[in-house]
Amino acid sequence: MKISELARQADVTTKAVRYYESLGLITPERLANGYRNYDEDDARLVREIRTLHLLGIPVERTRPFLECLAAGRLHADDCPASLASYREAIDELTGRIEALTARRATLITNLTTAAHRGSSVKPPERTGTGGEDYLTLPADLPAPEDDAAADHLPGTKAPRLSLPSTAGKEIRLDALGPRRTVIYVYPLTGRPGTDLPEGWNSIPGARGCTPETCGFRDHFQELLDAGAGRVYGLSSQDTDYQNEVVERLGLPFDMLSDPALGLADALGLPTFQAGGMRLFKRLTLVVRDGVIEHAFYPVFPPNEHAQQVLTWLRENPQ
Repeated sequence: MKISELARQADVTTKAVRYYESLGLITPERLANGYRNYDEDDARLVREIRTLHLLGIPVERTRPFLECLAAGRLHADDCPASLASYREAIDELTGRIEALTARRATLITNLTTAAHRGSSVKPPERTGTGGEDYLTLPADLPAPEDDAAADHLPGTKAPRLSLPSTAGKEIRLDALGPRRTVIYVYPLTGRPGTDLPEGWNSIPGARGCTPETCGFRDHFQELLDAGAGRVYGLSSQDTDYQNEVVERLGLPFDMLSDPALGLADALGLPTFQAGGMRLFKRLTLVVRDGVIEHAFYPVFPPNEHAQQVLTWLRENPQ
């Protein structure tokens, strides 16, 4: 078929077809008179390129998918290289989303401040109403001791474990990509109207999950600027509970839910018992290229921990 017919079948322009050919993505037959002759295989490749491009994958990076088809696979994403290309595109998109979310949060803060400047009415607190008890830490809060329970983590491979996020996605911990991912792990967040386990304040390292989360929220853009590709909070609370936390605290990042404590079992993370529940002890992982690069443990005080992570990122650039 002629180039015009191919373009019409694949719903692209003839200019696009020539561009794909210049990149070596399609190689039509040459007739004796020098004209190009395109066949159904070429049309299928062009349609695949167009579909991937509409998903945000640059034309130049569709080659693994086309090679998968050329290898005889039924689908262009049946090959490992295609899946790797998906993950790379997702990582880049996630980074842009997180950066835009942080910018949006800053704009909202600026708007609120400007709108109430010179007014006798105070702007609303970002943390919502009724949450002050969870944001204020007792002066005599007991500090956790370093029991060496996380010494084995640096250099350990991240487990092949998928956890649900508040964005409605499954996050593979061993496929987070080459950028640093900060995962702060905590026991549980309190919320207005919900009682914490009995004796919570007296358990070293238990109290302070909400102040810690607010710290990561407030330092989020700085963490990205210092080299963090993304930030996640993680606890054993279910996704519905985590969604409420994201909404109430105005978090610019997603939270992960691990009700079965699969991460603790896979990595040998420290846990404790409270209120009849097995809970994570507070720690933070920096994951890069599928390997735990650094572990913060024990974490104290929790309300200053985001700044501690930020300082480490700045002192240890990639």
